[in-house]
Amino acid sequence: MYTIFIEDLTFKAVIGLLEKERNEEQVVVVNVKIDYENKKSYIDYAKVTDLIVKIIQEGEFLLIEDAIDEIEKELKNRFLGMKSLYLSIKKPEILKNALVGVEILRKY
Repeated sequence: MYTIFIEDLTFKAVIGLLEKERNEEQVVVVNVKIDYENKKSYIDYAKVTDLIVKIIQEGEFLLIEDAIDEIEKELKNRFLGMKSLYLSIKKPEILKNALVGVEILRKY
């Protein structure tokens, strides 16, 4: 089993429910780990990174959960060898005294 990881993928996007979040891009931080079975089904982390940024920026999601669901769906469709997925999306600037976000761990 192999694991690729992407740590602290940081970019700006419109995501969230609050009026400020709908009108201004905010910093988003994504972390990913993907397990796959063998080298023949390797997963290109550059493609994963580009896909995540594109989905979140184009989606302008109200909920982080909706962004996570869409990313998971697209990754499963593109990388058939994926055996598990850990994905977290954080919004470091939304609260002054806390780092908040949503994460999932899925096994296939």
